[in-house]
Amino acid sequence: MARVVGGIGASHAPSMEHIYDAGEEVRRSSEWEPLFGPFQQVAEWLEQLRPDRLVVVYNDHMDEFFLNAYPTFALGVAESYPVADEGFGARPFPPLPGDSKLGWHIARSLVADEFDITICQELEVDHGVISPLPMIDFSKGEGWHLPIIPFVSNVILHPLPLPQRFYKLGQALRRAILSYPKDLGVVVVGTGGLSHQLTGTAFGTIHEDWDREFLTMLAEDPERLCGYTHEELMKLGGTEGVEVVQWLFMRGALPPDARPHIQAYYPHRIMGYGLQAYDASGSGG
Repeated sequence: MARVVGGIGASHAPSMEHIYDAGEEVRRSSEWEPLFGPFQQVAEWLEQLRPDRLVVVYNDHMDEFFLNAYPTFALGVAESYPVADEGFGARPFPPLPGDSKLGWHIARSLVADEFDITICQELEVDHGVISPLPMIDFSKGEGWHLPIIPFVSNVILHPLPLPQRFYKLGQALRRAILSYPKDLGVVVVGTGGLSHQLTGTAFGTIHEDWDREFLTMLAEDPERLCGYTHEELMKLGGTEGVEVVQWLFMRGALPPDARPHIQAYYPHRIMGYGLQAYDASGSGG
């Protein structure tokens, strides 16, 4: 049977792409080492853990979906996922491998669990996936090592699904994975956040106290986060900071007693960058 062997919460941002693509010297600079150094720790942990699949929860940034038809939740069931062109040309990465059989199993399980989702047999992935993924995939230039199941959520077009819905969907995802008959180790990745605002007079504001409180609460008392409204999360962490509900999705897929063994926080320029990694390999799934 498949197992949930870990979870990762990670910011996603075009800035992370630009610094990664600038090369190792820039990534190791004093300005960016506080972010990229911990990502290297996660990559080394994954190389030891050797998971078989990643489920990546993110929000699409008007690349696959647009405001005229934006799904509340959408799941990829393809065998590969091209990298989207976000306006400056697609980054020079090959399509990400998928796992259609696992994707369809998760889709059927979630619908049977009363979570009705959009099913995508074709899907381009944007920086919600592709900004953190090169830093944790351990392929070392040999192409992508880990097939992914992309899971798109709506944190853009109101009405938004409740934070509690994200947490419960994470729990349903766990049930789906555990019911898959093939022996696979799965890591669930929730991306987005932490605090940032890209519009209005509060542009560029970082809410460091809230970011640190969120990381603690997610680890120790995630159900408390379910009681927040979107309006509260936006006031606490900025309009785009509401993306943190995707970390709550990831946390719902983990055992309640899981705790992060790698954690980093870096408030820099116009956002609070965050990273957590949970090892659940000893929990029996």
